Amino acid sequence: MSFAAAALDEWLPAPTVRAAHRRTAAASPEALWRAAEALELAETRALGRLVRWRIPGLAPDLTFRGLLRQYPFVVLEEGEHHSLSGLCGRIWTLHRDYPRLAGAADFRAWCEPGTVRVLFGHWVEPAPDGGATLVSEARVAPVDAAAGRRLRALWTAIGPFERLIGAEPLSLAVRRAEALPAAARP
Repeated sequence: MSFAAAALDEWLPAPTVRAAHRRTAAASPEALWRAAEALELAETRALGRLVRWRIPGLAPDLTFRGLLRQYPFVVLEEGEHHSLSGLCGRIWTLHRDYPRLAGAADFRAWCEPGTVRVLFGHWVEPAPDGGATLVSEARVAPVDAAAGRRLRALWTAIGPFERLIGAEPLSLAVRRAEALPAAARP
């Protein structure tokens, strides 16, 4: 069963910021998902460096899957070919200003003034031609008007670069999945 983007609405239905990327591969959904799960921070030029700058102390060989399963993130939902993670806090500060969330219920109930909730969704969908499509979507929603103003200011500065950085891991995962032996492809 394919994971649908509509499930993100259950976690964060009215985001102020939404960024989505899709890449299709001539590979099976299983091969594409395995390739995406194995991608390491160091394999991405811009995004890996940006993440390691923003969250100091991360090992370069940490996978994106591993990253989204540890503090400051919390796993919200997982399935055979999908994963949702979230974090909360003040994403515009240079400090590591993220609370430690115990689980999905903490994310859902988060309402501290001056903060945002951030949702990261990744999943694979079967493609009509027999391949698979890797989808990544990030959503950010402020808790209050003050956080909304800060988020809009931050997005004005970094939003134009998101398209250049956000799709990089998907393209690498597609190349890796397509390089697998033909038995792993449709």
